[in-house]
Amino acid sequence: MKTKLSAQLKSLALAGMAVGLLAGCATSGNPKDPIEGFNRAVFAFNEGLDAAIVKPVAKGYDTVLPSPIRTGVTNFFGNIEDVFIGVNNLLQGKIPQAFNDFGRVVINSTIGLLGVIDIASDAGLEKHDEDFGQTFGRWGVGNGAYVVVPVFGPRTVRDTVGLVLDVAADPVANHRPRRTRDLALVLRTINDRANLLPADKVVEEAALDKYSYMRDAYLQRRRNLIHDGNPPRESEAGIDGDMAPLAAPHDAIVEPRAAMEAPVEPVALQLARTETVAASQ
Repeated sequence: MKTKLSAQLKSLALAGMAVGLLAGCATSGNPKDPIEGFNRAVFAFNEGLDAAIVKPVAKGYDTVLPSPIRTGVTNFFGNIEDVFIGVNNLLQGKIPQAFNDFGRVVINSTIGLLGVIDIASDAGLEKHDEDFGQTFGRWGVGNGAYVVVPVFGPRTVRDTVGLVLDVAADPVANHRPRRTRDLALVLRTINDRANLLPADKVVEEAALDKYSYMRDAYLQRRRNLIHDGNPPRESEAGIDGDMAPLAAPHDAIVEPRAAMEAPVEPVALQLARTETVAASQ
């Protein structure tokens, strides 16, 4: 039986999906962002939440904890992610990458002390970034409308459906006892946000319109991730601009790790995650 928190997270994701599906009823002139007015309002809410609570706590966390401890926390949760990254690589038919991911889990869970030390990366096993939204994209499912979901931030209809599965499969969000689960969720969210603090200044300086900047960066990054760093030309893309079924072999290209530093997590603030794009540009 799903936990109460998991059910609430799914409800948020489904709400975002419903808004996206109804997007055609309220157009803004931008085919990728037909409900821009609604999205801007939710974006402002998410920005306010981040500024009032999440970012200040993340700054305190970053100040108090030494860098090696923060790195260990990042590695620990990253090791859990690798399990489902491997599952998604299997579903996409990328068998070598999946074995790489599962190998990372075995090595880091044992020699790496439950993932606290990333031995696998030092051994040459690359860290990938896959989720169910990307899997749907690899199967040829189109983006759908762009939608900003409360708390979760930038999504598309396809990625919102993937979010439901991400949450359902997330061992942290579904862990028992609940007290341990809640502490783990808070720690992961704050740690993720602390890792993105250096990107804040870049975004603020680069964006005249932060909403548009974040939207375009999110859509560009997701397109790049789905095509493993080798997206087709616009003229070759599908109806949504990037979601034509892939013609290249599934295991043809693996995106460099530098382009995959911000995997989408179901309980992290997506508005913070998207800012990583600016840091890599």
